[in-house]
Amino acid sequence: MNKQRMADLVVIGGGPAGLAAAIEARRHGVRDILLLERDRELGGILPQCIHNGFGLHLFKKELTGPEYAECFIDELKDLNIEYKLDTMVLRIHKNRIIEAVSPNEGYFRVQARAVILAMGCRERTRGALLIPGSRPAGIFTAGTAQRLVNIEGSPVGKKAVILGSGDIGLIMARRLTLEGANVEAVVEMMPYPGGLNRNIVQCLHDFEIPLLLSHTVVNVYGRDRLTGVEIARVDQNQKVIPGTRQSIECDTMLLSVGLIPENELSVQCGIELDPTTQGPVVDEHMQTSIDGIFACGNVVHVHDLVDYVTEESRKAGRSAAAYIEHKTKTCELRIKTVPGKSIRYIVPHYVNWDQSDQDLEFFFRSRDVHDRASLVVNLDGKLIKTIRRRHLVPGEMQHIKLKRKMLPICSKQSTLSISIL
Repeated sequence: MNKQRMADLVVIGGGPAGLAAAIEARRHGVRDILLLERDRELGGILPQCIHNGFGLHLFKKELTGPEYAECFIDELKDLNIEYKLDTMVLRIHKNRIIEAVSPNEGYFRVQARAVILAMGCRERTRGALLIPGSRPAGIFTAGTAQRLVNIEGSPVGKKAVILGSGDIGLIMARRLTLEGANVEAVVEMMPYPGGLNRNIVQCLHDFEIPLLLSHTVVNVYGRDRLTGVEIARVDQNQKVIPGTRQSIECDTMLLSVGLIPENELSVQCGIELDPTTQGPVVDEHMQTSIDGIFACGNVVHVHDLVDYVTEESRKAGRSAAAYIEHKTKTCELRIKTVPGKSIRYIVPHYVNWDQSDQDLEFFFRSRDVHDRASLVVNLDGKLIKTIRRRHLVPGEMQHIKLKRKMLPICSKQSTLSISIL
């Protein structure tokens, strides 16, 4: 017999986004909250991130990943918010029925008044990169290697090459060095690094690890175990430049080539996705295209700081609470955000027009590196605001705030754009 229960709010995902959203919803009066997490513990990826640097924006002090997670896990338990571990959500329906399964309870269904999606993201694997060569052991995603070293206590190799300069890859370059391995190089296809500048300095420069920009891995060698890789320089179109190939001897290669939001459930539910971020299209309340279903954190767009994940997720928790209490105002006038020159994407994708005093916050990433740039905000082609920035890089998420009163009465077809000039 199928088991079904009711809940005011169901949060899917027990990482930093799900924890912050559930706690914030409880603070705003939601009593019946159920958090579902597929792993055996709460915290998402944070327990394996044993380095410090977390919480600088939110707590004004440096915490390790486990310490940051513990702050929220303890509060979740203090607030008696119900959670289920080792529980896989199978499907979400548009009427907010969630199907899930766990070893202890088997298959069950939950009818929720509101749902928050906080499933996080996953790493791109070698299969997505189409790197030719054999399939030897010794090739890991950076996150997998991080878990093996930090959680399982298993070394992954003695001589490594890291493909991609994402933050996890940079941090693992330092971690492997501290474990006694030699990191021969970090190889990045783009002409600029993909991670935060502080990680470039602290993880590569401080340990004299080479960063090879405009390079990529074009072949791997080895039958049972990786014995080496072949790298080459690429041009501005990411095509291999003839005569630039060279071999590097190594027994390990880590892949740090980008993250993808976990949105299989969103697709099944019929939620509209942004083709650039591959996350749900959301408004300023973090509500998706389906009424009563909200999304936050890396499932919407990949963040570089967990502090921003927490702040965004708190907004989703407040919005879900307001929706459950019927305090959400429906608005026929919606302003669509459109990425302008040199902008990859903007979140939120829509803004509801009203006359409240609440600030609007927009998050975005640049397409290229810019020095002494001007961020230009336009509404229907009319200049609203200009903001100066000393330095913009694609690896660092940007955000700006606008007062709602700066937006005049608009039409149903109004668009707000942000450009870099």
